[in-house]
Amino acid sequence: MPKIEIEQVEQSNSTGYPPPFNEPMAGRWHRRLGRHAGLTHLGASHVVLEPGAWSSQRHWHLGEDEFLIMLSGQAVLIEDEGETILHPGECVAWAAGVANGHHLVNRSDTNCTFICLSAGDRDAGGRYSDIDMIFTVGGYQHRDGTPYGTERLP
Repeated sequence: MPKIEIEQVEQSNSTGYPPPFNEPMAGRWHRRLGRHAGLTHLGASHVVLEPGAWSSQRHWHLGEDEFLIMLSGQAVLIEDEGETILHPGECVAWAAGVANGHHLVNRSDTNCTFICLSAGDRDAGGRYSDIDMIFTVGGYQHRDGTPYGTERLP
């Protein structure tokens, strides 16, 4: 099994989200470990959130499971049911098709780090709970289907 040197994987803070929806992620840095390792059925990302940063807009996936493992620091998980503070070693999971919008926000004064895994039908798309946006294989769209004109990142 090839070892992945995380520090050698390119780090990015791009989102693909159209303005102004991209702004809360300015302090989010991710490394696409799965893609780097050549995986085609499992997504794996190493994510660092600076103080104040969001992991994403609050969303859920139609065809993709997600599993998150908190590594360091703390973040607030915000879901439809409320808020939960996550600490190192804690895990959370979301099943595909469950309409429970979720994201993490770093409300602390230090960075937090986590690994997020995903598997399933990424092309099935998903929904954003708090904004007029959905995501499909064709990109970001308003809920009425009108495109935003920005490219969804792979």
